[in-house]
Amino acid sequence: MILTGAGMSAESGIATFRDSGGLWDRYPVEQVATPEGFAADPGLVLDFYNMRRHELLKARPNGGHLALAAMEKDFEVQIITQNIDNLHEQAGSSRVIHLHGELMKARSTGDETLVYELDPDDCDIHPGDCCEKGFQLRPHIVWFGEAVPMMAEAERITRQADIFVIIGTSMNVYPAAGLLDDVRRNVPVYLIDPKDVVTRRYDIHHIRKGATEGVKELQRLLT
Repeated sequence: MILTGAGMSAESGIATFRDSGGLWDRYPVEQVATPEGFAADPGLVLDFYNMRRHELLKARPNGGHLALAAMEKDFEVQIITQNIDNLHEQAGSSRVIHLHGELMKARSTGDETLVYELDPDDCDIHPGDCCEKGFQLRPHIVWFGEAVPMMAEAERITRQADIFVIIGTSMNVYPAAGLLDDVRRNVPVYLIDPKDVVTRRYDIHHIRKGATEGVKELQRLLT
């Protein structure tokens, strides 16, 4: 099982959120990533995610994404990502769970079961864009303060994992960071990140590299 965070996509040019100079330094999280922020200024929030969407359309999977997809030839690879981009899918990974939603989708504010794929050629969401029931559309993103619908499935998969890999995440964002507690005892854990990452486990093999070079080293260690 591979748990990926913002560092996975940084080499593809996707802005991180928590690093110095990241998105949260430029946009207060309360304004653009909470239900309250959306209620207060939906236009601002929609524009924020429209910008993120256009940024994603210019990005391409990096070597790390491609290497994870290639590992499906030798392993049963399940990716659980905190990222809202679709770069894992673009790279060819076939089993991807998005904990925090998907940027290239919209959903109804009045019926959360109504989820729509956005056309890359016309992907902006504007005030007044509505679902077939007449409710405003919003980004298909899990905001702070909202439930994480895929968390139970992620926990189930983690408890079955024979190898657990963490790539490019600070392990500070819950409930995703709590997946480490679901890893069975004696299951090897690998962490790919050039920076120090504090966890409650001390038996982690830390590969101090970025996503592309780190996944290459992981492949060497596992084969």
